[in-house]
Amino acid sequence: MAKTPAQRIKKHGANAAVPQHQLPPVINPTADRTPQKAQGNSNLIVIAGVVASLFLFWYLHLLTLNQLTQLSNGLAMPDSMLGGFDQGFVEQLQAAMDDAARGQLSYVHKTAGTLFPLIFGFTWLLLIGTNVARKSLRWALWALPLLFAAVRLWGNTAIDAMLSAGTADAGQVALASGLTVAGWVLLALSILAGGLALFLGRKGAAASPPAGHVQP
Repeated sequence: MAKTPAQRIKKHGANAAVPQHQLPPVINPTADRTPQKAQGNSNLIVIAGVVASLFLFWYLHLLTLNQLTQLSNGLAMPDSMLGGFDQGFVEQLQAAMDDAARGQLSYVHKTAGTLFPLIFGFTWLLLIGTNVARKSLRWALWALPLLFAAVRLWGNTAIDAMLSAGTADAGQVALASGLTVAGWVLLALSILAGGLALFLGRKGAAASPPAGHVQP
């Protein structure tokens, strides 16, 4: 029967041969995680977000809101009007849309009208964050998609409240129109901010030396 290390020491003293046991090396699954791999993962998420944002924009503005004009005698939905709208237009829209049509528009606002600004805003935050190194500039550019998402969601609520009112209230019309125009402007500025972030990211990548390169 094999003796334990304690029994061997008791019998042979200091000359006892005690087998050495070594623990297996600890494997760190993140040891091979490099900044290049992290950047690649972020780029994949950004690409997926851009594709989702494009699809939702097409579905919301080019498909669904256009189809809703069939329920308003051909009048455009307030969300689609880049230059805003006035009280006279809202009165015509209220007269043309019944409760079912207004319910359809409200449902669109709660689904695609909510998903589009949220997904677009998250994607642009990640796009800017992974490409802009300077903190002050990064926060300045982040403000645009954040404001866009907030304004669009607020605009959805304002338009629903405006159309569901019995009469066209001047204050409600001005608020909904202003939020609509601001949303389109912030969307355009956010897209420009994303383009600037990509430019700065590529410029920074071109200026930095490749991995493993030793400066002379």
